[in-house]
Amino acid sequence: MLRAMTWNIRTGGRDSGGADRRDLLVRVVADQRPDVLALQELRHFDSGDVLADFAGRVGMRPHLARSCFGQPVAVLLRPPLRALAATRVRRPFHHAAQRVTVATTAGPLTVLSVHLDPYWGLRRRVEAGWAAAALRRAPGELGLLAGDLNTLDPVADHTDRIARLPAAYRRRHLRRDGRTVETRAVARLLATGLVDLYATAGAPDGGLTAPTRHGGGAEFSGMRLDYLLGTAALAGRVRDCRVLRGGETEYASDHYPVVADLDLDPA
Repeated sequence: MLRAMTWNIRTGGRDSGGADRRDLLVRVVADQRPDVLALQELRHFDSGDVLADFAGRVGMRPHLARSCFGQPVAVLLRPPLRALAATRVRRPFHHAAQRVTVATTAGPLTVLSVHLDPYWGLRRRVEAGWAAAALRRAPGELGLLAGDLNTLDPVADHTDRIARLPAAYRRRHLRRDGRTVETRAVARLLATGLVDLYATAGAPDGGLTAPTRHGGGAEFSGMRLDYLLGTAALAGRVRDCRVLRGGETEYASDHYPVVADLDLDPA
């Protein structure tokens, strides 16, 4: 069984002039022991030994994508899982996207860690197209897109949660008419054939991932922004998918982690 996890850890686990949350992050990851870990908002992880230290503490090997405009993202692998290929997706994402292909007994699995534009829905839709194309070009039929898509899903009714947002943040989730909820980035990814693994697992709640109880996040109103999306071949191997809540996840970030257990083994 292979466990995949995605998590926006908020500004590299350190708040400006505030708390250092990296010990909390390490403890949550160590408790879950993911084989594949997609991380977003890795501020300062691209300088010095920050990434190497974090990866060493959780027993994983990192593959980082630096960002031109925002914050880096990464994919971390737990041995014996090994990378067949690893590269930054060379498109001008607001943040970044990292693609890693690993060897499994069912063939190559390609994992994409991505963090879409937080401010502009049309830009997110464009970035979603870049991400889908990067996954389509990967070898084999097993693909996983993991990350903070900053986008509400196109299925649920979001009227109340949009109304609860302050006006400055409400605009992030509405189209130009000021009324229509902006869901096009996730809709575009689903239209390419990717499957929502959380929905596939039949989880009983709405999968809300932000904000946590004590991690901040005034720009959120109880929202699902973090996703694990898989190809059809991968979706058939999902055994469980859940949002991790409670305990130290309430303090470690303003986003909750999302975890999926997959019927795969390292090759």
